[in-house]
Amino acid sequence: MKRILHYFILLLTLLFVTTGCEVVRWKTEHDQSSLKKEGFSKHQMTLSEGGKLTYWEGGQGQPLLLLHGFGGTAAATWKAEMIQLSKKYRVIAPDLLWFGESYSDNSAQLATQTNAIWQLVDKLKLNKIDVAGISYGGFITYDMMLTPERINKAVIIASPGPLFNDQDLNDLIKRAGIQSPEELFVPNNGDDVKRLYDNVFISKKIIPDFIANQIYLDYFSQWKPQRTQLIKTLPNDRDRIQQYDPKKLPQALLIWGENDQIFPLKSGIKLSQYIQAPIVVLPKTAHGITNEQPAITANLIDNFLSTQ
Repeated sequence: MKRILHYFILLLTLLFVTTGCEVVRWKTEHDQSSLKKEGFSKHQMTLSEGGKLTYWEGGQGQPLLLLHGFGGTAAATWKAEMIQLSKKYRVIAPDLLWFGESYSDNSAQLATQTNAIWQLVDKLKLNKIDVAGISYGGFITYDMMLTPERINKAVIIASPGPLFNDQDLNDLIKRAGIQSPEELFVPNNGDDVKRLYDNVFISKKIIPDFIANQIYLDYFSQWKPQRTQLIKTLPNDRDRIQQYDPKKLPQALLIWGENDQIFPLKSGIKLSQYIQAPIVVLPKTAHGITNEQPAITANLIDNFLSTQ
């Protein structure tokens, strides 16, 4: 009887693990399949310093770059917006370095990320582009804005640019109950993934352990030293980009969640005043704006880019 019970428990365990793998894998495959059905294609380019940059491209019209945040991929972050915006724009959505299948042989820092995106823009022979970035992708967006002759308009979503200080980081650490920012953004297991999601989204996600563990394995287990370095070097990049005169930046729009726990709304208002850009505040929305409010996000981007 004990042997039967042992095998039964083992079977249930294998079933849960297999189910977790299948759920996460199905979500990834479903996102990619949905994009392909809408005319998107996936590409990979070689970087000059060594490495690869993977990106999605679809639609026609004015080129629009969509840059995702920490821990995600282009498809996982922007799928709905990509599909909606591709009806009117040539949408280009890369997986940032050390996310998805992208990586670089250069050091892990904001300048390396930005340089890789410019290499993509040059490869596609694009002169002037629009760009939208969320969270860490917003930092890249701001960095790209320092080359205003190549940016038409920019949309920064839930990202404070150069206007976060050490006290802001300490406040984030206290809110999340962690010792350092990288402890939140570079999870070590499924429980850490749950904690990250609880801080990113407006409502706590009920995620079974076996699925959280698989999310960790599929999305967070690779490139951990590089991702940690991206977080640790961000204050130095902040000081660099803060040297640029904000009056010389291209036209921009800010989008923020009213309940953002990563970069609170006051950070968005501060940036809005600093670069003299309008800010749209979404009620009952936290940091994960592109996932929580995809249709509204796409409409806001389109309306801003369409306005002369």
